[in-house]
Amino acid sequence: MTAKRRRVAILGSTGSIGTQALDVIARHPDRFEVVALAAGRNRELLREQVERFGPRIATTAEDGAEGLRRVALESDPDIVLAATDGAVAFEAVFAAVQRGTDVAVANKELIVAAGELLVAAAAASGAQLLPVDSEHSAIFQCLVGEEASAVAAIVLTASGGPFRCTAREEMERATVEAALAHPTWRMGTKNTIDSATMMNKGLEAIEASRLFGLPASKVKIVVHPQSIVHGFVVFTDGSVKAQLAAPDMRLPIGYALAYPARLPYHPAPHAERGPAGTASKELAALGAQPEASELRYDFEPPDFERFPCLRLAYRALEAGGTLPAVLSAANEVAVTAFVEGRIAFGEIARIIEGSMDRAAGRELSLEGLRAADRQSRSDAHALVEEIVRASCC
Repeated sequence: MTAKRRRVAILGSTGSIGTQALDVIARHPDRFEVVALAAGRNRELLREQVERFGPRIATTAEDGAEGLRRVALESDPDIVLAATDGAVAFEAVFAAVQRGTDVAVANKELIVAAGELLVAAAAASGAQLLPVDSEHSAIFQCLVGEEASAVAAIVLTASGGPFRCTAREEMERATVEAALAHPTWRMGTKNTIDSATMMNKGLEAIEASRLFGLPASKVKIVVHPQSIVHGFVVFTDGSVKAQLAAPDMRLPIGYALAYPARLPYHPAPHAERGPAGTASKELAALGAQPEASELRYDFEPPDFERFPCLRLAYRALEAGGTLPAVLSAANEVAVTAFVEGRIAFGEIARIIEGSMDRAAGRELSLEGLRAADRQSRSDAHALVEEIVRASCC
């Protein structure tokens, strides 16, 4: 008897994660059915996706929050892939979780800002929150079958981004083009800039704390420029379990969509090579480049002085409440201002810190989070305007 195909709804279908998810789904038509798609403003690409996958519901940013809710609820999916940036899909994701629908989470801001509430809602409804970020997928895989009490620490790896070896003074003046030149991953603009500031790793530390129920003291970061070891878990007996794979987002996407099953992997053509001087299948599976005859892994501690966004993220994690939402919202505003050429790269962290310093303590509720998000954006915009005015005088 043919197994039932898993019904998938995608929030953010025209973004980097959404398009890669559809690539995974297209390779496994016997396993998945696309029932709904929510895009941003790329109508042309959405039209192509609709023609190819035939969802019954398709919406764009013009349909607002209600369009996202329709995709997450009215399509009656088995799993929702949350792949939008920012807070736009919060209500849709919460509604799906409260209904008991599994959610594959590729939206850092969602878990950073509202993770405590979302995890509690999932526990109440029985919905699963399945991480898509490669690092959280790695930790998730390492924890399968393990007792929570046996975990001494979890370790997230960071590529270090394009400025891993760049002096802070030079980073302060970095161009948008330089910040977008990521050495390893193919991501959208927002996530790539976050990698350059290392805010992405700070957000992931908060996300990991929420998803796996661990305090800040048990969530660690190491820089691993090869981006092959995606995360590891240190256990109380001294053992360490790691997850390794080629830097290909289709792997954690496929794992989340198919969980607990694993999908056959379709590697790049060079992965099949094996003559002398080229990567064997075994090395290729571990992330070796085509010409590699050996493979090395480097690890180094992160530099909290050159990358102040890491320090700010841990400050928000330790404080808890609505401060992570303040951090995330201010970062969105600051990154947008940098990409638009209104502020310098070095001002991103200063705007975030200024917004956090101005933040008022609020009740940890959806309404409290919305209020904190609005106020943080307002404060961040005001700080951007102060910088713009100062630079014009």
